[in-house]
Amino acid sequence: MNGIGKSPCDDTLIQVAPPAVPCPESARRWVLVAAIIGSSMAFVDGTVVNVALPAIQRDLRATPFQVQWVVEAYALFLAALLLVGGALGDRFGRRRVFACGVTVFAAGSAACAFGSEVQHLIAARAVQGIGAAMLVPGSLALISAAFPEKERGKAIGTWSGFSGITAAIGPVLGGWLVDHYSWAWAFLINLPMAALVLVLVWWHVPESHGPDTRSPVDWPGAVLATVALGGIVYAFIEAPTQGWSAAPVCIALALGLAASAAFVQVERRSAAPMLPLGLFRIANFSAANLLTLFLYAALGGGLYFMPLNLIQVQGYSATSAGAALLPFILLMFLLSGWAGQLVDRFGSRLPLVIGPAIAAAGFALLAALPGVGASYWSGFLPGVVVLGLGMTVTVAPLTTTVMNSVGAELAGTASGVNNAVSRTAAVLAIAVFGVVMALASGAHPSDGSLEFGTAFVAGFRRVMWISAALALLSAFSAWRWIRGPEIASKP
Repeated sequence: MNGIGKSPCDDTLIQVAPPAVPCPESARRWVLVAAIIGSSMAFVDGTVVNVALPAIQRDLRATPFQVQWVVEAYALFLAALLLVGGALGDRFGRRRVFACGVTVFAAGSAACAFGSEVQHLIAARAVQGIGAAMLVPGSLALISAAFPEKERGKAIGTWSGFSGITAAIGPVLGGWLVDHYSWAWAFLINLPMAALVLVLVWWHVPESHGPDTRSPVDWPGAVLATVALGGIVYAFIEAPTQGWSAAPVCIALALGLAASAAFVQVERRSAAPMLPLGLFRIANFSAANLLTLFLYAALGGGLYFMPLNLIQVQGYSATSAGAALLPFILLMFLLSGWAGQLVDRFGSRLPLVIGPAIAAAGFALLAALPGVGASYWSGFLPGVVVLGLGMTVTVAPLTTTVMNSVGAELAGTASGVNNAVSRTAAVLAIAVFGVVMALASGAHPSDGSLEFGTAFVAGFRRVMWISAALALLSAFSAWRWIRGPEIASKP
């Protein structure tokens, strides 16, 4: 399931910004509640849809490659626009942009629930992604603006704790709704949550802005990032059915690559870039982001196929499939404090070598699964637990490395970049791994269908081995390039 677990630098997106406006103590708890519920909608939607995909595919008569777009349309816009979403809040008001994001997200959710064709659902998911790109950084910025520094740590812990809870119950609740009612309810549940958030924002959340309200928003960068990701993702998703020589595939890939090159040039020359390229001259920052790219490609891309295996091949219910990764989430939630202490005892480099290596072992255990009829307890659970342990060991040191590689004035920007890299990695990996699955499990170009059974298991194993290799590349990146504390001045 893409989006599962904790993304790197989530907490530091809150922690590094000083409070911008005075906020009465009585209103702070409502700000925190609004931020938790708002961000929870986006976090849950990043995972709950995966367990609904088989039901969506069946009811809308969609191909596996079309339902890939149901996930990718949301994740693509969230990844591409996350940084500009934060800039919009600083420029036009965090409260205003957060409320707009919640409204857009709710509208997209309603459109998803009432979509009668898969194309409509894909378009509505894109709208959800745009809304999430505004509300996710907005929710974090609201907390940083409302709480003074001495109280921010407690607010961070509360937000992080509830994020872990919603990540755990979201897929289970979504699976239960799919089993007992309809996949549409996995989207409709967002509407009362959004209404509550908007009421809280209207009555209790003060407005705040960034330090420089005259700074321009990097619209050219946002457009180019979206086109770049969209073109490349389209090519990889559509190639198994249309063929690599098909004109739409070739045009989309060429457009994606050209937009990527143009994005780099625009960011290099922009006065206020959404992605400051100068940060990548810092060795530890570049190494941490390379590690993030490999590891979160493995995690997001590999675990996308887990519910499909459990439901379509192993015959699990949607509820059971939603609960399959609970041990992973609970490990990250319960052991996060212990993992943070590892940095104090051993520094960041050693955990960043060991953590991804453990995660690679988890993927290898999943790759060694028996075929159809595999037991969850002896087949899936060991790999899930080992993978969860590896990610738990990794996330806190990774965040620390990103933060320590730059000065305090760049910490917020560095956190946002690393967070966006993790989401982009998952978007690209799902598209690429779809090609791997198609080649291994037998895609039918005429209708885009896959063989669910032993052929699908063979493809799943191949994806898990690739994920294991990517995790090992993450460990190698840490061993080879991450060094001791490095504090950089503004590039």
